[in-house]
Amino acid sequence: MSGVKIIKIKPEDDGIRLNRWFLREYPALSLSRLQKLLRTKQIKLDGKRAETSSRLTAGQELRLPPLDNEKAAPQTKTISTKDIEYITSMVIYKDKNIIVLSKPSGLAVQGGTNTTRHIDGLLEALKFELAEKPRLVHRIDKDTSGLLLLARNRQAAEMLTKAFREHTLQKTYLALVRGCPEKFESEINLPLEKVGERVQVLSDGKKALTRYKVLDNAGKKYALVAAEPLTGRTHQIRAHLEALGTPILGDDKYFGRERVRLSEVADKLYLHAYQIDLSSIYGKKMIITAPLPPHFQQACQFFGLEIKK
Repeated sequence: MSGVKIIKIKPEDDGIRLNRWFLREYPALSLSRLQKLLRTKQIKLDGKRAETSSRLTAGQELRLPPLDNEKAAPQTKTISTKDIEYITSMVIYKDKNIIVLSKPSGLAVQGGTNTTRHIDGLLEALKFELAEKPRLVHRIDKDTSGLLLLARNRQAAEMLTKAFREHTLQKTYLALVRGCPEKFESEINLPLEKVGERVQVLSDGKKALTRYKVLDNAGKKYALVAAEPLTGRTHQIRAHLEALGTPILGDDKYFGRERVRLSEVADKLYLHAYQIDLSSIYGKKMIITAPLPPHFQQACQFFGLEIKK
């Protein structure tokens, strides 16, 4: 076929997924057209059929049909000056490999139904001196505030993704809960499974383990709890603290028997991604802390709670 190209995969592209390679090299090529070209074997890896999820290996030969028209970059949405200032104001740490944001409660990490403003859509404003925008390597819930890590290059993205997947990074969350756990320091070992819109404790669910410690308490009414998820289940801390009988204040999904709204404090979720230990990645002590957002600080002051080690 006239115009067919054979491209040898470069060492720096070793390990990248095929669809990500095409997104970079042929940004105007739609996913549906890419899938059709793969399905009809017009794109091959070392002479064999490939999938969008195929991982490239340095030295492999990629056969391509004529795709010159797909090289043109698609139109990108212009980020307003206000949004640039908004996203850059969240940066609390930056080096050549990572950026750490302190995300406010109420801002989604990625887009979805009725969600047009999100972190993923603002990443172009965080390129700084580099040519490419940073990449998401994990997520936190829309209503959870605090630490969000971004990778500034592919190598860092792969390293951090692996660390999050294998749970080798110690993460600490702060939660303001209704009630106070009977044990001030313990582990919650209850299997979880998603049922509809909620995650529930089920005997045949997936293993879920959360270590917690009560940092301060206002009698039996409220407590400030530090929670470390030792596994990575969806809504793990929220579901576990509800199961303990101490749901997180302001939680619309995991609120125990009743959802309590207090006029004295902001009606928001009081769960904060507070601290992450990156020492295993950096080979030296490296702990990053996100300051408590104003609504969380004000609530702690109202209840007379402090972060006590």
